[in-house]
Amino acid sequence: MDAEAHHLAIYNFGLHIGPEGDPRIEGFVLREPTNFEAAARSHGFVARSGYRGVPGPRSWGRQVFPRFIEGSGETSGPSQLSLWTDMESLMAFSYGGVHADALKHARNWNVRQSWPPLVLWWVRAGHIPDWEEAASRLEYLHDHGATAHAFTFKEPFTASGEACAIDRERVRTITKDNAARQGELLEHVLSLKV
Repeated sequence: MDAEAHHLAIYNFGLHIGPEGDPRIEGFVLREPTNFEAAARSHGFVARSGYRGVPGPRSWGRQVFPRFIEGSGETSGPSQLSLWTDMESLMAFSYGGVHADALKHARNWNVRQSWPPLVLWWVRAGHIPDWEEAASRLEYLHDHGATAHAFTFKEPFTASGEACAIDRERVRTITKDNAARQGELLEHVLSLKV
């Protein structure tokens, strides 16, 4: 199984400190469209799921949430599901530029989690993971730790299932390339309310 015949899926899930419309999460809401645009402009981005009833890409199935939502009093939580060409491209987007700004402020908008914030896994090119698959991978990671089935940036695996190391120099190169593609987007988010 070579990486070129695969895409890297990422799913993240959290819970906000307040319901939709709460001014405490306004900074998140203001940044979300810019984060999606920054991802679309990033090296290695393939596609992302939209959300039913929201303009944009189609939803990859009915949106469901992992069991960690139970007992929270919420019926949904901020989550994202997307595909990337490789680990370094995803890492460059996640921890650089526009998205890094959102991560810096996430503690202001989200409750402290007892579950992993994200899960990564490889899918064959052409396979579109749905929300149910994504939620089950996050639960698997929580229950079993990092394996080739469900892993993190800290404990990554190749598409063929071997533990691997991320090429940090390539991440830095891609981050610089992304910065050139996202310049005005970063200026915009830096001007937004936290």
